[in-house]
Amino acid sequence: METTREHGEQPVAALMDAWSLSVHDMVDASPEQLTHKQVQRARKGRTLTLAMMQKVTRTLNIAIWYRLNLEEREVFFEYLHKHLFNYAKGYSAEFEDPNGDLMVAVKERGGKIVSREP
Repeated sequence: METTREHGEQPVAALMDAWSLSVHDMVDASPEQLTHKQVQRARKGRTLTLAMMQKVTRTLNIAIWYRLNLEEREVFFEYLHKHLFNYAKGYSAEFEDPNGDLMVAVKERGGKIVSREP
């Protein structure tokens, strides 16, 4: 049985672009010391462990959270690892992102950090 370690560009890359997040933004937002190299590997499709997929997912949600105002935080749908990686168990290509309106609002503000307060 041959397994591949490369899965091509992942949905996490598209989400980061949609939310105007750079690799550096992710590293900066990470409470778990995520590195630039780890984020790049996640974007490019290198096979990650479940723990690393969850770490990237938590960081993405935190980075987005910082860009939302209080009203937007109330309706924000937090992503799971199965939404970010096409090789994760439970991944569905038909997933429709419920955060579309929030993405537009954040892009219109220029993707600026609103608050780092919880």
